[in-house]
Amino acid sequence: MTAGSPLAYRPNVGAVLFNPAGRVFVARRADLPNAEGPAGGWQLPQGGIDEGEDPRAAVLRELAEEIGTDRAEVIGEHPEWLTYDLPAHLIGIALKGRWRGQRQRWFALRFTGTDADIRLDADPDPEFDAWRWAALAELPALAVDFKRPIYEVLVRSFARFASG
Repeated sequence: MTAGSPLAYRPNVGAVLFNPAGRVFVARRADLPNAEGPAGGWQLPQGGIDEGEDPRAAVLRELAEEIGTDRAEVIGEHPEWLTYDLPAHLIGIALKGRWRGQRQRWFALRFTGTDADIRLDADPDPEFDAWRWAALAELPALAVDFKRPIYEVLVRSFARFASG
């Protein structure tokens, strides 16, 4: 924790899901459907780690919960935990008001299914309402400002899995 907030970071995992062509799964947040511009509410799948849960198991569980597929295998892992702070106006509101931001473990995964295996409606309260495959290099431009530095790290860390 830092002096900015007495709240802790939420333990979290993130998935950079590559299709066979080396493009990355990105999804639009259902709570931001009208957001426009480069950072129009698009992000990578991510979610909390349950107490005692292994991060590798958590990332596969999160994919199944958020995008309705278990058709993926871990092919890489960023070697360090990455953190981000929520903007001041969201602290106490976002993340159920319990966290100052997130401490994330990021994984590269290879998608082993077909596009039909991705089901945003698998959860009764879907987090996303649209998805697409994007070039890895696009990620920072798609991210909201406070997540952009993490997406920049991921582009460098997982470049070996991307298409040219």
